Amino acid sequence: MCDEDEKERLNRELIELLNELRLAMPGVQMLFAFLLIVPFSNGFPKMTGIQRNVYFVAFLCAASAMLLLIAPSIHHRLRFRAKDKERLLLSSNRLAVLGLGFLAISVSSVVFVITDVLFSSPLPAAVAGVVAGAFVWMWFGVPLMWRASERRASGPEEQEHDRRVMADASAHDH
Repeated sequence: MCDEDEKERLNRELIELLNELRLAMPGVQMLFAFLLIVPFSNGFPKMTGIQRNVYFVAFLCAASAMLLLIAPSIHHRLRFRAKDKERLLLSSNRLAVLGLGFLAISVSSVVFVITDVLFSSPLPAAVAGVVAGAFVWMWFGVPLMWRASERRASGPEEQEHDRRVMADASAHDH
């Protein structure tokens, strides 16, 4: 077991989360910047209706990802010294997961548009589907699979502790 108390654990976990978000932000910002200039390029008027629609989904999802991934930082600044790190941590974790979900949708949508410009149907949908599936598997499937295998391997005491933590987290949301 670790020799840290609850306050130290919350501080460490919040620092870890904010550092992880610092890692994700440059990629989201670059994608958003790319998506901002696309409508002003010479090829944009030649895009088909489906390409424009999927582009718009990518654009909105990138904006949503940026909103959700930056939110924990501003929440931390506004709630600084409010002695509410547990709720901040749980809320920020959810925002980060949602933001990364929107990022995956945005990237998959961009892959569709670019593949559709380069090749004919049905390849764009298949390639974008594979990319989306890879995001779902690597970002969500693998860690959830690990969690499930850890729960099966843990004893009843750890499972009860996990259940109480999840119940407490749900109570903080309401």
